[in-house]
Amino acid sequence: MSEVIAAVFSLQVLRMAVPYALAALGGAITERSGVIDLALEAKLLFGAFTAAAVAHATGSPLAGVLGGIAAGMLVAAVQCLASLRLGADHVIVGVALNLLALGGTRFLLQLFYGEGANSPPAPGYGDAVLASPIVWLAIVASIVVPIALVKTKWGLRLRAAGDRPDALVAVGVSPVRARLYAALVGGALAGAGGAQLSLAVGGFSADMSGGRGYIALAMVILAGWRPAWAALACVGVALAERLSIELQLRTAAVPAELLHILPYVLTLAVLVVGGARRPPPRALGSR
Repeated sequence: MSEVIAAVFSLQVLRMAVPYALAALGGAITERSGVIDLALEAKLLFGAFTAAAVAHATGSPLAGVLGGIAAGMLVAAVQCLASLRLGADHVIVGVALNLLALGGTRFLLQLFYGEGANSPPAPGYGDAVLASPIVWLAIVASIVVPIALVKTKWGLRLRAAGDRPDALVAVGVSPVRARLYAALVGGALAGAGGAQLSLAVGGFSADMSGGRGYIALAMVILAGWRPAWAALACVGVALAERLSIELQLRTAAVPAELLHILPYVLTLAVLVVGGARRPPPRALGSR
């Protein structure tokens, strides 16, 4: 009996880790190319909204996943346009996109559904773990992305864009183009993470990302911009989140508000104690 409980608990931790992990993988790709990805929260929110809206309109959760991926890529494209083509500060662009997502998703809820807090019910995957394509996407991406960064021409150009953009220019490759391709892939992964948020509960609710994009970025920094380690760190965050839920259900001795912030406290403590062991890409934040 205890083995079954442990297995169920582990699967639920894995399911909760998916939005964090996909956002962290996307953020690691984007930042390794030299673009500061503070807009992860916006990609999660817009991805979650679009996934719910498309799934509701089509009746297909898979179409919702594709919609979430497209939304994440669109946010990434706007991010690159502002920071790389127009020369805006990367951090300011990220903050602006996050604020736009907070207000923009509420506006879209009101525009499409006449409701400012929740979307209509949409078909989703519920508590499914092994039957959810988003979970498998996160697992496969955690394996493929680190290999692709090291073993492929795309990964080589991406890392060069983040560390030695002048070397790319010398061989006739545009660092801006390399960063754009990286950001689009990163945005797609983060958008899929947003789709997991809404399709797991069968609908979108305002601000449902709940700061997960910021936590994912913190895990990227903690992992030294190594995507596999960042995804693994996100599993630890999900474990803390699941434990806080279990404690809320089993004890009344600790206020629920304190238990709710356990993952955020853990993230801050780990960053303070551990810190970044590796320096960031040398051209991170450059124009």
